[in-house]
Amino acid sequence: MTVTFPVENIQPLIPQAPPFVMIDAIVKSEATATRSTLKIKADNIFVENGLFREPGLLENIAQTAAAGVGFEAQKENRPAPIGYIGAVKNFEVFSLPKVGTTVETEIFVSNTIFDVTVITGKVWYDNVLLAQCEMKIFVQPDMPAKVL
Repeated sequence: MTVTFPVENIQPLIPQAPPFVMIDAIVKSEATATRSTLKIKADNIFVENGLFREPGLLENIAQTAAAGVGFEAQKENRPAPIGYIGAVKNFEVFSLPKVGTTVETEIFVSNTIFDVTVITGKVWYDNVLLAQCEMKIFVQPDMPAKVL
């Protein structure tokens, strides 16, 4: 399968549906790393007073991880699995992005044990780190995301 980045058809890769989709495109995806972009729009459910709030940043990291897993599944002609955030550790927010900016999010898979994947995620705007955390994500590999 030949892939040209960016991949902008995100919907088949993640279980979320609008208005809860927090990534616009995958700009890079490898087995242990995924990078996404999101343009912050005024009508985003996590925008308050012109700023993209903390829950949106956290969800953006989680959806970047989900999109990476969904992308790998799609390459193998499998449905994207469902994942659940099991734990968040060391969530730090340094700055909130404004409406109209485009953030770039990177996740790295640190470890996978059985159906638990540990990732680190970072959100950037214009080479400035906005937020970061570690997440444990529980994956149900036999349950396709589109069942819900």
